[in-house]
Amino acid sequence: MKFLAIFVLVAVAVAEDAYKPSYSAPAYPAPAYPAPGYSKSYDYPPQPYNFAYDVKDEPSYNDFGHQETADGKVTSGSYKVVLPDGRTQVFTYKDEGYGLVASVKTEGAIKSYDYKPAYNAPAYPSPAAYPAKY
Repeated sequence: MKFLAIFVLVAVAVAEDAYKPSYSAPAYPAPAYPAPGYSKSYDYPPQPYNFAYDVKDEPSYNDFGHQETADGKVTSGSYKVVLPDGRTQVFTYKDEGYGLVASVKTEGAIKSYDYKPAYNAPAYPSPAAYPAKY
């Protein structure tokens, strides 16, 4: 029985070597891409523009605005916002192609206001009305 098992294993090993396919690796041609030829230039001429907006909404206490102008070489503008303490902060900038030059200034004075709670005194009696019982 052992002889038969060894004989079968040897026969299988010899059979695998005899039927092994032999072929060369596939040869693919190198891809041929055309040289890039860009006929259209993406360098657009400068486009001058001017825009501005202002928002003043009393119920939400929003008050801000922005203004900007560009002539193709120089871009300048400013924006403003009202701070919670009542002052107005103005940010002014200018860019001549060499970097942004900006300045920030705050206008106005801080408005003081008295705090008034939006609720009434509680309707229940204070804890002092109920002394602790020991």
